[in-house]
Amino acid sequence: MPQNLYIASAEPGSGKSVVVLGIMALLSGYARRVGFFRPLIPAGTERDPVIHLIANRYNLDFPYEAMYGCTGETARELAASGRYSELLKCILDKFKAMEHECDLVLCAGTDITGIASAFEFDFNVDVANNLGCLFMPVVNGHNKVTADIVDAVRVLLESLAERGCDSLATIVNRVATDQVDDVAEQLHRTAPHDVPLYVVPEHAMLGKPTVGEIACTLDARCISGEAESFHREVAHYKVAAMELPNFLDHIEDGSLIITPGDRADIILGSLLSDVSTTYPQIAGLLLTGDLEPAPQVQRLIEGLSKWPVPVLSVATDTYVTAMNVSNVEGAVVPENERKIAVALGIMEAGIDNAELEKRLAVTRPARVTPLMFEYELVQRAKARRKRIVLPEGMDERILRASEILTLRGVVDITLLGNPHDIRQKINTLGLALDEVNIVDPVESDVRRTYAQAYYELRRHKGISKEMAYDAMADVSYYGTMMVHHGDADGMVSGAAHTTQHTIRPAFEIIRTKPGCSIVSSVFLMCLEDRVLVYGDCAVNPNPKAEQLADIAISSAATAQMFGITPRIAMLSYSSGESGKGEAVDKVRNATRIAKQLRPDLKIEGPIQYDAAVDASVAKSKMPDSDVAGQATVFIFPDLNTGNNTYKAVQRSADAVAIGPVLQGLNKPVNDLSRGCTVTDIVNTVAITAIQAQATLESA
Repeated sequence: MPQNLYIASAEPGSGKSVVVLGIMALLSGYARRVGFFRPLIPAGTERDPVIHLIANRYNLDFPYEAMYGCTGETARELAASGRYSELLKCILDKFKAMEHECDLVLCAGTDITGIASAFEFDFNVDVANNLGCLFMPVVNGHNKVTADIVDAVRVLLESLAERGCDSLATIVNRVATDQVDDVAEQLHRTAPHDVPLYVVPEHAMLGKPTVGEIACTLDARCISGEAESFHREVAHYKVAAMELPNFLDHIEDGSLIITPGDRADIILGSLLSDVSTTYPQIAGLLLTGDLEPAPQVQRLIEGLSKWPVPVLSVATDTYVTAMNVSNVEGAVVPENERKIAVALGIMEAGIDNAELEKRLAVTRPARVTPLMFEYELVQRAKARRKRIVLPEGMDERILRASEILTLRGVVDITLLGNPHDIRQKINTLGLALDEVNIVDPVESDVRRTYAQAYYELRRHKGISKEMAYDAMADVSYYGTMMVHHGDADGMVSGAAHTTQHTIRPAFEIIRTKPGCSIVSSVFLMCLEDRVLVYGDCAVNPNPKAEQLADIAISSAATAQMFGITPRIAMLSYSSGESGKGEAVDKVRNATRIAKQLRPDLKIEGPIQYDAAVDASVAKSKMPDSDVAGQATVFIFPDLNTGNNTYKAVQRSADAVAIGPVLQGLNKPVNDLSRGCTVTDIVNTVAITAIQAQATLESA
């Protein structure tokens, strides 16, 4: 049985919520139903922020009241009246109710404030012992020298041993990046080795409040600004009391400008500095004193309805406002994908997932949820980091996905396009993409080399050298040639281009694998408790029997690549030998060809969808089949059937459809839908990286 886990801070400011987020990601990747529980939450009408974060991020469907024991106020009353055991019983009863519904439960201890931190830590240890959880303390390494961190860990471990606490691991969090190796080395030399010790670095972004967090805390009124701009981190705040020329010299990147609402010069100067290439980009404007800008200035701001800079207004004066802003601390909230990506990235880099899984006795369940599958995609892509080129460097969704992929360390990204324009777009969006490689195909040093290679490949089709050189100015052709030449391991495009624009260069340059007659596609359909493979739903309108057989074999290989045991259903409107007609004969022939080519695969056809997926139907229609009732790979007879079916299942069954994933090419190139989301792009890039890993293995 897997062990439940209790995470608690050893002292204030440890960044426990980041650790909780990272461990929940780990557990959700391997256990089908993970519960989340807090013994105590702060009193008040607002929802506990940690429960809000975890419940939203991991789609937990438990009632809010089921995810905590009681409020801090109730706990104090019970403890003060000598009813401490009653308090523990209250927590235990609600925890056991949660445990009964789950494979395992993750508990997050109380929020240590510093007033009675020693008592609170003792309380958390006591609760963890009574709940029968493994314990994971989080030590605060922020602004501490190495010797102090090591001493704090040593004292903590001695204390836990005295209390008979079963520890899973100890996390030392928020350690300065340049200290991480030194802290890890000294802990390894001095601390007991029976419990793992992990050192997680500080990341500046996590400690910075966003404009939105400041607006919420100060109850500010929004005058203008796009919704996404409220996720900008505030690195500094500047009180504008000088004349504009002098003030401009003090602006820094990420500054929140605090100024009275009647300072038209500061307001307009700050807005202009945000788009200027000669001044830093500000985080936002905070107008004080409940003063309205002059009507003419208001009209200017109203005309900037899509201006990315948030402009806020508060009633307090400038001094009080500045003091209030200085007291706002950064937090990780479910709406801020950037901070979540940072938190997950540093946790995944700092801990040993395999070691924790083993100590928790987590076994992989037979059923796979969409969350588990997406988690596994990212982990596999990270394991052997690949280089992925994204030709659509000016698309906002591509840039936001690139930031998430970079912050989590999933792949190395190359963006194609004009570097100046892309950097300006990145700055406007306030993204952290300084390390991303940006290449302009038009000005590239290797454009002529690529053009010559393309000419050699296509000269038999009448392509001239001049035409080849012109083709390399196109981002899709240039990106495909990067993959062909080994300057990138895979390409993902299609957010702003048609499928034909994305895959035609791949057909011409990368071409099909030996023994494969056709390039096809599959969708990975993540249902509530399993992942199915649907092909071909995006590329081939009406494949012949030989091509259909190739699609089945390619789809089986794709399924195996992503850990799905292929049991292939060749779909038709009839099952077995009952049906007649040209369409069913094509499927029957395709099944025969596929079995001849790959006798090791389990293939059934023709077969109807219900007989392929439903065991009770299969028992009556095809009782002797190894595939019927348990198919995992579904091959549709034509594009019309496949495309409509995947969309019907996606919408009606609330399934997550990942794809289309192209298969049959020598190297991975994948197409996006023009309606794709940032999450779709992240998943597709991870899939492309995994395909690149497999391509390297088979080379």
